[in-house]
Amino acid sequence: MSSESQNIEWKRSWHDDYLKWVCGFANAVGGTIYIGKDDDGVLTHLENHKFLMEALPNKIRENLGIICDVNLHDEAGKKYIEIGVNPYSVPVSLRGRYYYRSGSSKMEMTGNTLNEFLLKKAGKTWDDVIEEGASLDDIDDNSIKRFIKDALKSGRMPNDIGELSTVELLEKIRLLDHGKLKRAAIILFGKDPNRFYPNIKVKIGRFGVNDADLRFQEVEEGNIMELLKTVPNQLNYKFFTKPIDFEGLLRIEKDEYPVAAIREMLLNALVHRSYMGSMIQMRVYDNKLTIWNEGLLPEGMELESLKRHHISRPRNPLIADVCFKAGYIDSWGRGTLKIYEACKEMGLPEPEIISMDGGILVTVYKDLNNQVTPQEGGQEGDQAGGPMEDLTKYIEQLQKEFGLLSDRIILGKETNIAFLRGNYGVITGYLRKKYGRNTEEIRKKYGRNAIDILMLFMLEPSIRSKDIAVILGLAASTIEKVIAKLKDDKVIEREGSTKSGHWKIIEQK
Repeated sequence: MSSESQNIEWKRSWHDDYLKWVCGFANAVGGTIYIGKDDDGVLTHLENHKFLMEALPNKIRENLGIICDVNLHDEAGKKYIEIGVNPYSVPVSLRGRYYYRSGSSKMEMTGNTLNEFLLKKAGKTWDDVIEEGASLDDIDDNSIKRFIKDALKSGRMPNDIGELSTVELLEKIRLLDHGKLKRAAIILFGKDPNRFYPNIKVKIGRFGVNDADLRFQEVEEGNIMELLKTVPNQLNYKFFTKPIDFEGLLRIEKDEYPVAAIREMLLNALVHRSYMGSMIQMRVYDNKLTIWNEGLLPEGMELESLKRHHISRPRNPLIADVCFKAGYIDSWGRGTLKIYEACKEMGLPEPEIISMDGGILVTVYKDLNNQVTPQEGGQEGDQAGGPMEDLTKYIEQLQKEFGLLSDRIILGKETNIAFLRGNYGVITGYLRKKYGRNTEEIRKKYGRNAIDILMLFMLEPSIRSKDIAVILGLAASTIEKVIAKLKDDKVIEREGSTKSGHWKIIEQK
C-alpha cells in the first residue's frame, strides 16, 4: 500500500479541523482526502457516511468559498468518502487563515511566506512590485555604470545601451513602470537597499571545528552590484589562506576552493533568496565553506534535480534577468551544475545542497588528503601522519567537544542530520573519496541515508540503530535494512557481540 503523498490524505473519520487540509490542497496542486481509511490507506468503514454526504459539501462551500467533489464509495460493504479538491488560481482561506500542502504535510502560511503566496496567485513576484517610497535619487550611478560595462562585455545587450539615460535604461530592463521604481531596481542598483528592506547583507564568519568556535566575522551590505565585488574581496582579504582571482575563471585551479563554485554559490544566493527574510550567511571552516540563503526550492523541484539539467525557475525573475544580461548567470538552470562540475574537476569531494531552517545550504569541501602533511617517512593511507590518523584525531576532538551522539540523544540535546552535516561534513567527503563511491552510487544501491549512516559509524562505532533512527528521523527498521545491505556487501562488519560490540567500516580495495 502506498503512503500519503503530496496530493493524498487518509482519515479514519471526519473532523472540522480537516477543512485546513482542503484549504491546503486548494492552494497547492489539488488533491484527494479519503474519509474512512487509516494511515496506511486500509478501509475502516464510515458509520456516519449519510450525514457527512449531506454536510461536507455545505461546510466546504460556506467556510472556504469553493466547490469540491464529494463521493461515497462502497468496497465489500465498507463505506468511505472521497473528497476531490481542485487547485485554485485565487488564494483560498479558512476563517482568514491560509494553508498550503507541502510534501505530505499541511502548513499555515504567515509573514513573508504568505506575502509571496498572495503575490504568486496575483501573477506577480516580489521583485516586480512597485516600491512607492523610492525615487531615481535612490539609484547609485556607479552601479548602473558597472552593469553597462559588464552587459556590453557579455554581448547580451545592444551596443548603444551606454548612450541611454538612467531612466531609459531602467525602462528597457523593465525596472521602471510609469516613472516608479520596482523593488528589483533597489536590490540591484540602490544606494542603500537596507533603508527599504531588512538584511540586504552578507554575513561572513570564520569558524574552527564547529559552529561554537567563531573566531571572527564581517558583514557586507549594499546592492547586488556592490556585493558581487565586496564579498569576494572580503573573502580574499580576511578569510582565505590563499587569495583567489575571481576574474580568472579560465585558469588552472591551484586554490583551496574552485573559483567557479564560490562565484555560483554567491550568485545563486543573491538571485534566489527571499529578500524579506534573513541575510545571506557564509561560514568558512578549516575544511569547508558553506553559504545559506532563506527561501526554499520552487514547488515541484527536488534537491536531487539540482545535480542534473533542470528548468530555470528563479524566485526573483527580474533580478535574474538583469544578472543574465550582465553576463553573471545563464538562463538554463546550470548554476548548481557548475558548482558540482567545478569541484569534480578540482578533485574535491562532492558538494552538498540541503534544505535547512527555511532556506538552502550549500557546502563545498576541501580535499582532506591534501590538508595533511605526513610525517617524514610516513606512508600513504593509514600510516603515521597520514589522512586516516588525522581524521581519527579530528573525530576525537569532535567527541571531546560534543560528547557521544547517543549521550546527546539521552540528554535531549540537539542532534539531527542537518546539525551533523554542518559540523562533521568533512567525514562524508572522506568516505566518498576513500571508499571509491560517489554519493549517487551509494544512494542508488543502499538508499539515500547510507552515507549518513556510514558517517555516524565513524563518529561512534558502537551507536545503536535506534539512535541513528532518532538522528535521521526514520524508523529503526528502515535503518536496520540499510545496515543489513551494507553488511552483506562487506562495506561494514560487526566486531564483538550485539550488545557490547561495534561496527567497523571495511577498507575498499
